[in-house]
Amino acid sequence: MLRTLAVATAVTVSLVGTSAFGGDSLPTPPDRIVIDVATVNGSGCPAGTAAVAVSPDNTAFTVTYSSYLAQVGVGSKPTDFRKNCQLNLRVHVPQGFTYAIASADYRGFAHLESGATGVERASYYFQGQPETAYQNHRFNGPSDDNWQATDTVDVAALVFAPCGEERNFNVNTELRVGAGTSDPAHTTSFMTMDSTDGSINTVYHLAWKHCP
Repeated sequence: MLRTLAVATAVTVSLVGTSAFGGDSLPTPPDRIVIDVATVNGSGCPAGTAAVAVSPDNTAFTVTYSSYLAQVGVGSKPTDFRKNCQLNLRVHVPQGFTYAIASADYRGFAHLESGATGVERASYYFQGQPETAYQNHRFNGPSDDNWQATDTVDVAALVFAPCGEERNFNVNTELRVGAGTSDPAHTTSFMTMDSTDGSINTVYHLAWKHCP
């Protein structure tokens, strides 16, 4: 049932004012943002199973996974029900501006037996600060299809990076699968950061504001 997975995650940064999420429009910086990937690690992307490629202009990056899969049931280990991957990013912004993550779109594939459940979770926080936001998306079996989830943050709840400081930004994604009322002795349920064509697009939208 299970396949060999080669998962490509393309993360494209879009510069948007808060008008895209309601409220008055905020300024967009005149210069481009630059992203450096510091580390990629986690049970869903252990050493040697993830590769990072940064676009030529450093405004986007692609992470290619080969083992980001959570599963329960036949052929599973006790720890396989939960997998995660943390991206640690250095984000360089133009002088006089700061940013916050306003929304993010995720896609994947899930095979969930009747009674089984799956959860996709993502949390976002700046280095040295408590987690700024996290959201869960729950999926119920039976399912054998692509899944999609969108995280959005209300404008009033946006947490911006400290002005005048350069702190790494962390995105921690998690997949979790539960057997529920299904029969894990005879079935397998799984969830991946994947799609039928082997690639997904995760778009992070940034809201900007002037620093005093």
